[in-house]
Amino acid sequence: MPKALITGITGQDGSYLAELLLGKGYEVVGMVRRTSHHSYERIEHLLDRVEIVAADLLDQHSLTVVLQDTRPDEVYNLAAQSYVPTSWSQPVLTGEFTALGVTRILEAIRLVHPSARFYQASSSEMFGKVAETPQRETTAFYPRSPYGVAKVYGHWITVNYRESYGLYAVSGILFNHESPRRGIEFVTRKVTDGVARIKLGLASELRLGNLDARRDWGYAGDYVDAMWRMLQRERPQDYVVGSGETHSVRELVELAFAHVGLDYRKHVVSDPRYYRPAEVDLLLADPGKARRELGWAPTVGFAELVAKMVDADMARMTARP
Repeated sequence: MPKALITGITGQDGSYLAELLLGKGYEVVGMVRRTSHHSYERIEHLLDRVEIVAADLLDQHSLTVVLQDTRPDEVYNLAAQSYVPTSWSQPVLTGEFTALGVTRILEAIRLVHPSARFYQASSSEMFGKVAETPQRETTAFYPRSPYGVAKVYGHWITVNYRESYGLYAVSGILFNHESPRRGIEFVTRKVTDGVARIKLGLASELRLGNLDARRDWGYAGDYVDAMWRMLQRERPQDYVVGSGETHSVRELVELAFAHVGLDYRKHVVSDPRYYRPAEVDLLLADPGKARRELGWAPTVGFAELVAKMVDADMARMTARP
C-alpha cells in the first residue's frame, strides 16, 4: 500500500486529493497546524480513513519529524497562504508560508527521506502580467502580487532541489480551479454564494471588483488527478494544468445568476474597493504537454462548474434551520 503525505489536507484541493488517493488504495496522512480550533468540514467524511499529524510550514523541526515518522512515498505540498488579496496586507507571512515553507519541507525530505516523490502546488498567478498567451511551461514569469512572487520562489526552489540533489520534485502550474468546497473569500464562491442569497431573499446586491478580468477556470476534482499523474512519471517534470479556455468575471456572474433565473445587471455592483493594486488581466493555459504526456484532460466544463457551485450553495442555505 503506497503512502502519501498531504500538507493542506483540510483545504479544497487537499480534500479532493485525499479522496482520489484513498480510492486508489493509498494510505493517506494529512498534515495540519496545531491550533485551538480545527476546521475539518471538508474532510469530515474521511477522518476515519486518514491519519492526521500536526506540523507547521513555519517550523523546520516539526516537518523533519513528520517525514521521519511517516516516511511517505509521495508528498503533496498544498498548504500555503493562498488568498491573493491577503498577500498585500500580510506580505511577510505570505512569503514565510508560500515561499520559505516550500524550502523547509524540501530540506526535510532531503535530510531524512530523499526517496519520497514531491509535488509543489505552483500557480498561474506566477505569470501575472503575461509575456505570451496562452501560457505554457516555458512562458516567463511576471508575478503581480506578493502571493505570485512567493509562488515563483516556491516553484524555482523545487527546480533547484531537483537539479542540486536529484530529488524527484515537480511543480504543477495549476490555473484557477474551483468547486463547492472553495473558500467563500474567492471570487467564484463569493459569486455563487451571493447568487443563492439574492435568490432566497437574504440579500439584494453583490459587490465585486474588476468584472473584465479573465481567467482559465476548471474543476478542482479534475486537477488533483493531474497532480497524482505527475508523480507517476519515470522522470520528474513540471506541467501547466488548465482548461485552455478563458472567461471573464462578468461571464461567470451572468451564468451564475441566469442559472437561478435572475439578471445579474439588477444586482451586481463593480466596486473599486475590490480592485487589486496590480491587476492580472488575462490568464489562459496551454495544457498541451499535460494532455500528451500525462493523458490528462478536464471532465467538467465552465458552465457545468458554475451550475454545480450555485446548486451546492442553494442546497446549503435552504438546508439551514
